Amino acid sequence: MSGTPALRASIARYIALRLAQALLVLWAAYTLSFLVLYALPSDPVALLAGGDATDISAAQLDDLRARYGLDQPLWVQYLLHLRGILTGDLGTSISTGRPVAQVIGEAIPPTVQLAGFALVVAVVLGAGIAIVATFTRSRRLSAVLLGLPPLGVAVPSFWLGLVLIQWFSFQIPLFPAMGDKGFASLVLPAVTLAVPTSAAIAQLLSKSLATTLGEPYIDTAWAKGAGRWRVHLGHALRNAALPALTVTGLVVGQLLSGTVVTETVFSRPGVGRVTALAVQQQDVPVVQGVVLFAALVFVLTTLAVDLVYPVLDPRIVLGTAPARRRRDASAASAAGRHPEAAGTEVK
Repeated sequence: MSGTPALRASIARYIALRLAQALLVLWAAYTLSFLVLYALPSDPVALLAGGDATDISAAQLDDLRARYGLDQPLWVQYLLHLRGILTGDLGTSISTGRPVAQVIGEAIPPTVQLAGFALVVAVVLGAGIAIVATFTRSRRLSAVLLGLPPLGVAVPSFWLGLVLIQWFSFQIPLFPAMGDKGFASLVLPAVTLAVPTSAAIAQLLSKSLATTLGEPYIDTAWAKGAGRWRVHLGHALRNAALPALTVTGLVVGQLLSGTVVTETVFSRPGVGRVTALAVQQQDVPVVQGVVLFAALVFVLTTLAVDLVYPVLDPRIVLGTAPARRRRDASAASAAGRHPEAAGTEVK
């Protein structure tokens, strides 16, 4: 086929562009975290030595600074750390003396388990609220359901976690209050983490569904004899889901950032607790490793979303549409209309 070489070239350019953007995001995340952390007034070596401890001499403190390269000028430290990252060496933790890659690697599995379960709960809960709120004929039920997302966004995660512990661990002892003791101990922290995320999904998807259901092609589906479920789930939901899919990268980022509070409240191991301790101790290599890990997850998630777009809507031209589609979806969400609805045909 004559179009095959052009299509392959377009795909190759697209992948190369996305990889370049991914590297740029990772470099920017590393640089920004480096500058912010080194702008802090405290001294990580002094914190490691015990703050105001008097049993450690100034010479010993200087030796520790030299050991971790903290005696070098800022730009030298930046280049040394950057070179280490490019060679796969994330450095050594100042507080524990262990390789940063090992510290983060051990913390990733429980965090992935928690965030993955929370993502499933958030998608099911958020999509369920949006679908039922736009499907029901009861205005009162719809109003109640549509009032839940703003409440879910407004509730602080730490407060929600403490309330869930009080109710379902102490008053009704169904789930463990803390620790990592199997699936039962995963339920409460996953719900705590999922509530604000599901609220964002429900809010965006319900608005998109309501707008899409008012489009002319939906009237065409009704005229062809399609039932309510087919119109709602088969025709409207597919187009309405695109703006919600756009924010998947942000949702994953929100879940990762939420683990810092959630894992602390429920005393669970994971990247969140490692991050909290590293920031408290100003363990710069560990914090930078966590930032790079979070940025990598965000980049890979965004890339996956961009690749899924043409599957949901074949009209999207690979290579240029994802960015345009994100702009259109954001503008449409703000303006109260759906960019996918116009001109869509019902088969």
